[in-house]
Amino acid sequence: MIEFASPSLTDAPPSTSINTLLADRVRRDGTGVLIERKTHLGDAWQPVTAQQFADQVLATAKGLVARGIEVGDRVAIMSRTRYEWTLLDFAVWAVGAVPVPVYETSSADQIRWICGDAGVRLALVETATHASLVDEARASLPDLTDVLVIDDDAVDQLRLAGSQVETSVVTARSEAVVGDDLATIIYTSGTTGRPKGAELTHRNFVFLTRNGVEGLGNICAVPGARSLLFMPLAHVFARYVEVLCITSGAVMGHTPDTRNLLPDLATFQPTFLLAVPRVFEKVYNSSEQKAGSGARLKLFRWAAKVSIAMSEATSGGPGPSPALKAQHALASALVFSKLRSALGGKAQYAISGGAPLGERLGHFYRGIGLTILEGYGLTETTAPTAVNRPGLIKIGTVGPSFPGTTLRIDEDGEILVSGEHVFRGYHDNPEATAEALVDGWFRTGDLGSLDDDGYLRITGRKKEIIVTAGGKNVAPAMLEDRFRGHPLVSQCVVVGDQKPFIAALVTLDAEMLPGWLRSKGLPAMDVVAAGKDPVVLEALQRAVDRTNEAVSRAESIRKIHVLSTDFTEHNGYLTPSLKVKRAKVLTDFAGEIEQIYAG
Repeated sequence: MIEFASPSLTDAPPSTSINTLLADRVRRDGTGVLIERKTHLGDAWQPVTAQQFADQVLATAKGLVARGIEVGDRVAIMSRTRYEWTLLDFAVWAVGAVPVPVYETSSADQIRWICGDAGVRLALVETATHASLVDEARASLPDLTDVLVIDDDAVDQLRLAGSQVETSVVTARSEAVVGDDLATIIYTSGTTGRPKGAELTHRNFVFLTRNGVEGLGNICAVPGARSLLFMPLAHVFARYVEVLCITSGAVMGHTPDTRNLLPDLATFQPTFLLAVPRVFEKVYNSSEQKAGSGARLKLFRWAAKVSIAMSEATSGGPGPSPALKAQHALASALVFSKLRSALGGKAQYAISGGAPLGERLGHFYRGIGLTILEGYGLTETTAPTAVNRPGLIKIGTVGPSFPGTTLRIDEDGEILVSGEHVFRGYHDNPEATAEALVDGWFRTGDLGSLDDDGYLRITGRKKEIIVTAGGKNVAPAMLEDRFRGHPLVSQCVVVGDQKPFIAALVTLDAEMLPGWLRSKGLPAMDVVAAGKDPVVLEALQRAVDRTNEAVSRAESIRKIHVLSTDFTEHNGYLTPSLKVKRAKVLTDFAGEIEQIYAG
């Protein structure tokens, strides 16, 4: 077995909780801005100081007490990423209760399962539509006493209800919370079977955020540090950054609708971002599409090559040549400056997780001046458990173990994790807990390798390994991620278990298709027609050929089948964190897979 450990850079005393982190921020800089918020679309960002936020948390927490929320009670929060999400999160923590996030896209059946399994007492939802979905499930939720709607002034209702509650009641509860107390139950996305509720403690968050401040302080704890949250706060990654900003001194903002992301980035001007790789793929592909055709498109592609070459030259060796530096300066003036402006003009770092980014995109973004620190983590590890650091980045890896974390590669290649950020178990599921937590190690189910410097490379999921009829073991993740980099491709699922060769089911990106067709001088067509068009199929085959350059012939994709429908969260083929539900795809498209191998 191979093992690598990064020492903890700080401590987390047993008495410390997330409530302590907010109180510390207020003590350090109560008059400093903690959050900037928009009340309505198009409004200017309004500052909220640390003291003002703490006062609002207190007033809201009093309302929870008045509504009968006791220590340890579960409170569901179902909303897009907005100021009220963070406010309610901290108010629930302040009274010693347990927030249970529910994705705002969840169905009534998913709400029924999560709220029922967790034993939710109160549901705080964003819209009347959400409230209707909760009502659909309510007959199966005996513990649920009330539903409050954020858009119908739920926060003001709580403040009014709590106006007669003594401050000392909330203060006593808040100070009584300790590190080992349950902080939240986050339900995994559930690519197979029912989602499992990962129980994360206050200590998990305190330990990881304080180590994050020490290990990534030059990103999140420098004067002027700002981050705009647009990933769902129901996801552990955004939730971790929410608490990290409170701890580090950074200013936080929220964007509930990603359709307004670019305007909000331009006005908020974050210095660091967090996103999944699909966001960076979309920004690159849409920028290439906006370049159009002819000379402008040639200029963009030339600049992209220069950016990648510049990044590769700084990764080791003699460094960039004078000619490359001159080309980079010209490309920066003509192309890169516009891309940086689109991200607000001040973003220097981004943290990417959830799936592999791809070396080409990693080099491209670093070359334009946005260093993407690729990392790796799971709900069960309170988010990051490995991440690249600004001082030494190895593009294509997810970095070394996070401070306070030990990584181990088991004999079969599985990644094991140990550290005080690892969850305590799955809610009311001792069998799954016993399977995941073995002898002090969390078995991630992911496969990977560690290099001599302790940098982790993810190679796939243990349960997704494909074994061809010829006995070749193939990890589909790398093939899928490389193929998905093409602007026409939305999703890709590699198949071939017990088959004579590897193939892939492919869906087309309906947003990117019109611009791509125009750039090729082709008439407009929908994804069904495009999936049969010879020029489109030719382009996809070239993408297959590029993808196959990274693997042996036995692992290469020999055939593709273009589906007429995309995989989305709405139709049930993607989880809320945008992971493909592979088992469902393989079952529902079994006929199409058989067609690939027919004859």
